[in-house]
Amino acid sequence: MTDSAEPPSESAAEPNPNPNPIPNSHIHPRREPFEHGLLPIPKLIFTDPTQTLTQLRQKLVSHPRVNSATLADTLQISVDHARLVLDTLASVLHSETDPLVKAPPGEIDSVGADLRDLILFLYIQSYKRLLPRTHKDSAAVTDVWPSTSAFDGFLSALSPLQLVRSNSRRFTPSQADEEAHQLSYLQKHMANILSLLAEPVEGEGEESLVLTVEGLEHLGFLIQFGDKGSEGVSLSQAAPFFANSDPDMPAVPVPAVQVHDWVLQNIASALEHITERISAKENGPSSFSDNDVAMADACTSSIKGSPSARGSSFIEGISKSSYVRQASDLKGSSVKVLNCHDSVIYILAPLRYATIYGCSDATIVLGAVGKAVRIEHCERVHVIMAAKRVCIANCRECVFFLGVTQRPLMVGDNHKLQVAPYNTHYSALGEHMAEVGIEATINRWDDPLALGVVDPHDSLSHPAGVSDVQAESASRLDPDQLTSFLIPNWFSGESSGSTKDNPFPLPEAYMSSQQRNQKNLGEIKQLLREAPLEENRKRELSCALHLLFKDWLYASGNIRQLYCLQGD
Repeated sequence: MTDSAEPPSESAAEPNPNPNPIPNSHIHPRREPFEHGLLPIPKLIFTDPTQTLTQLRQKLVSHPRVNSATLADTLQISVDHARLVLDTLASVLHSETDPLVKAPPGEIDSVGADLRDLILFLYIQSYKRLLPRTHKDSAAVTDVWPSTSAFDGFLSALSPLQLVRSNSRRFTPSQADEEAHQLSYLQKHMANILSLLAEPVEGEGEESLVLTVEGLEHLGFLIQFGDKGSEGVSLSQAAPFFANSDPDMPAVPVPAVQVHDWVLQNIASALEHITERISAKENGPSSFSDNDVAMADACTSSIKGSPSARGSSFIEGISKSSYVRQASDLKGSSVKVLNCHDSVIYILAPLRYATIYGCSDATIVLGAVGKAVRIEHCERVHVIMAAKRVCIANCRECVFFLGVTQRPLMVGDNHKLQVAPYNTHYSALGEHMAEVGIEATINRWDDPLALGVVDPHDSLSHPAGVSDVQAESASRLDPDQLTSFLIPNWFSGESSGSTKDNPFPLPEAYMSSQQRNQKNLGEIKQLLREAPLEENRKRELSCALHLLFKDWLYASGNIRQLYCLQGD
């Protein structure tokens, strides 16, 4: 099977009575592999993925689960990169019961990845993303993205100002556009993908490949039915081939060509539905609401967040204010923070995935993220997070306060980034971390892994010869610069959790610095209390201290925290 192969005109088996047995439900691409599972490692992007991965499968057929040493040897990549593949695959797998997902960090290698999942993961490394969606309000963006932005002149097609100047949503894809792009990719490559999952049997031509129930379930890594993400219906339940199988009898394998027909019918139907939805939004009244498209500018709106029908909440366009969301405020288990500026954003909830894109001069606190965080095209942003893994791409002058199980991944054109240990807490943090499986005993905040400067997955032409240049890593924040970040307790009336302090132990240098600063502060307070000053002198001293404190607030960026006093 090849990319150019036309779908067969008729099936070798009986025609499908109903290509979609689930009423009012369309097939969807699983976004997680495309949004969090692509690695800019040149050796993983194959010229002919079908041929390469067919050979890989033949080599590893005796290894139903593949560890990093075997993978490194087979693909001729470093063990570090092979381990990164396994860690990344674990974060985007569709099955929560897979041993790789459940394995503790130290046992990832001994458990290994299922060969079929690994092959699908490697196949989609050839996927090209659409350009990310950006802000639509020209005036608002001009206010927060000055013409001297560090992004100007760097990949200008990705510059927020350059995209805004096009003044057209047609060039800034929405979530629906991206889903259509992913479906089109799967439509084009489905014949090859199924050939990699299928088993050979005696027969001729199209009859020589069949798909078992297990093989079809692995296709769930890339597509799904239902509107609840990973909680949707399994493919074997959705497909007419195995829906009425006797649970006490092994299901009879189905010709791969029949599965191909069925998947293509559903993709075509889903694409038609998306096209109608986009058309209705573009041609309909301005009040038309599409829950699966990130909402418009919210700077002047009292509604600043938008839930998605498929498990994501969008926080977009927050400017010069504070913004708080708890678990009860969010729909789904994923959050996307887009184009927020000069603000403090608190997302105090247990999450599976989080994306931060196009933000500047902001402080963003993520509660506990059990799968993956991606931070992209941000400038002068402070991010505080407890998470399994984080990927940072094309960011400048940002500081990341991390409690992370895996090495922070640095890709793209980063400049002047700093990493620091996690530095805050809120009452429910411990419960949220336990809920998503984050252990505070492991923190690899200071061990970043830098990959390539150029991301081969972007749909842009890049200068030749720079794809293997290593991205700039991050430096450690000076211990004297670390302060504890205080999350205001607006929620005293609600049930509080048990977390009373930062759950991640501070490294010795940072702990010593904090203790020294606390001691100095105590001594200064004592001196001020005992100073024999007249009232007018005390007032002068108080004014001087206030001015110095104000200067520090602005210089350090901590002035943003005062936005919370303006009310939510």
